[in-house]
Amino acid sequence: YIETQPEGVQEINFTWQGGEPSILGIQFYEKAVSLQKKYERKGMKILNSIQTNATLVTKEFARFFKDAGFLVGVSIDGPEHIHNHFRKYPDGRGSFTEVMRGYEILKKSGAEVNTLTVIQNYNADYPFEVYDFLCSIDSDFMQFIPVVEYYNNKVSNRSVTAAQFGDFMNSIFDRWICGDIGKRYIQHFDLFLGRYLAYPPSLCVHSPICGRALALEHNGKLYSCDHFVEQEYYLGNIAETPLDKMVDSDFQNKFGESKSTGLTNQCSNCEYLPLCYGGCLRNRILKAEQGKNHNYLCEGYKAFFNHTRPYFQAMAEAHRAHRHASEYMNYFDLSSLGRNDKCPCGSGKKFKSCHGRA
Repeated sequence: YIETQPEGVQEINFTWQGGEPSILGIQFYEKAVSLQKKYERKGMKILNSIQTNATLVTKEFARFFKDAGFLVGVSIDGPEHIHNHFRKYPDGRGSFTEVMRGYEILKKSGAEVNTLTVIQNYNADYPFEVYDFLCSIDSDFMQFIPVVEYYNNKVSNRSVTAAQFGDFMNSIFDRWICGDIGKRYIQHFDLFLGRYLAYPPSLCVHSPICGRALALEHNGKLYSCDHFVEQEYYLGNIAETPLDKMVDSDFQNKFGESKSTGLTNQCSNCEYLPLCYGGCLRNRILKAEQGKNHNYLCEGYKAFFNHTRPYFQAMAEAHRAHRHASEYMNYFDLSSLGRNDKCPCGSGKKFKSCHGRA
């Protein structure tokens, strides 16, 4: 993987995922880092991140992650009664206690940690409880990942609905603007604020094309994407075919371009296309025109974009004025607000009793 990188590449990212990647044990990762150092070129920086449920994390593991500079993403879906609703061991026991034990070991070690929260049909109804819990365990970097499971032309019962997804993200946003701007970083919020500032999308999910987040299995098999580890998207084995040849193959390029070429008319004509770009291919499961599929979460995204647009526009204006995003109220367009509307500052007061007094 390192050797096939073009000349001039200065940064390489390894993302270790599973299943549960910590099952491989600390010795595996020690060897991996040793090999990375052996093959890295002068001026090249190699970064590692790992996504784990933290149940197998020990003090030794945590020290290694800290010393090796790993970014550790811990999967946790909320406080105990919420997390344990779906995250159970085979014997039916919830995993919350073990997850929190591992998380606390990581935090105490000084390792760089963020939280990964899957939004499903249960915790989606508890946005404030989820967010407040994550704040209570000192999660300063949060990712919220909607789960849409689609089998045999049917969405699973635990999948989040589009309406739930939109309501959840809007509620989290409303909580976040009440004093957490610049203190807690939420991946989607950073991404979309960046888009209002004309920065390129930082996630493949909301990029015009994708196809550069491939999945490499432990046995050398390479697939188009970690959401498409299926025979149809099998590119070959790195033990038999050069990596760069598979990455730049016609099949893989068409896969990435299909994110744009496969857009429905509804997407192509949408005012939010520059923010969304149709979302992830894996969630395009709603039948549309000419054999194309529309994103299952579309209405949720639209609800979020509608709700947050004036805030992100104001934050972008603050940034352009070299002010902090938390000062967005100085740049907020208040002209459309009625006296009895909720004040956009997050105080919970009516506009007439807050910033509308002037």
